[in-house]
Amino acid sequence: MVLAGGLCYALGLVMLSASATGNQVVASGLLLGLGVSGTGFTAVLGAVGRAATPERRSSALGLASAGGSFGQFAALPYAHAFLETSGWSMTLLFLAALTVLAVPAAWGLVGKPAAGPDASTQSLSAAFGEALKHKGFLLLTAGFFVCGFHVTFVATHLPAFLNDRSFEPWLGAAALATIGLANVVGTYACGRIGQVMEKRKALTYLYLARGLVFVGFLFVPLTEVSVLILSALLGLLWLGTIPLTSGLIATLFGPKWMSMLFGLVFFAHQIGGFLGAWLGGYVFDVMRSYDSMWWMSAGLGVWAALMHWPIVEKPVARLSAKGA
Repeated sequence: MVLAGGLCYALGLVMLSASATGNQVVASGLLLGLGVSGTGFTAVLGAVGRAATPERRSSALGLASAGGSFGQFAALPYAHAFLETSGWSMTLLFLAALTVLAVPAAWGLVGKPAAGPDASTQSLSAAFGEALKHKGFLLLTAGFFVCGFHVTFVATHLPAFLNDRSFEPWLGAAALATIGLANVVGTYACGRIGQVMEKRKALTYLYLARGLVFVGFLFVPLTEVSVLILSALLGLLWLGTIPLTSGLIATLFGPKWMSMLFGLVFFAHQIGGFLGAWLGGYVFDVMRSYDSMWWMSAGLGVWAALMHWPIVEKPVARLSAKGA
């Protein structure tokens, strides 16, 4: 799955670099979407979750997620520099070449058996039905919708927000790179925290903290330094949701169908991502300001915290009967 996704992503970048019509852009976007789906957290963390032992699973998921965070930090500066010197078409081809070089890493996921007691013969349909009837799974899905809204709104509109406040264009790229760098630390730390604290509590506190940072963008006097400080704080809370959410799914249902179940939760994340990107643009077009979006993001952070707090963090009866 990761191998196929990586190749789709590289092909989508090549097509986008040569696109001359709207239809070609849409077609390349479809390939890029398939590529992200096949190489993203759902596929990779499912393999990691099955290979890790239960007591080390949260840290392993945090470490794998932090790798993606480091990629965000590393990619933004050199892609921005390449764009300035060589233009967008050559930059896309350069990124496509890097993607092809990374594809062989998919072989590292081959042949990893499930660790721990979940060696059940539960079918996919049974796992699907079990999850949809589980209150905690539904609450987790609702909360993860907010994560998608947050990160996509910020990643899409933070540079434009800073430009609207008359900052130089470099600050937008620097802010996103700072988020990516801080996210390496925050994601791994959240994975470790998930080993010593209930994951649903950690998620509750994380979303509340995000809300405070969003309010900071409204009330803290914005300078280049304060923007980078707020970006670093946001980065510490950026994708720490990934190891905590995926780890909680493995805790509740076991690792066997972890990829499929996390994929369902991630579907809500992507819906939130679409709304965060689209609504941010729509609100700015109508109100000529991003203030309402910062307030909305802060309010959704509180809502997500309320969704996670009632989750009962213990394995389903099927696993408890086996001593999981």
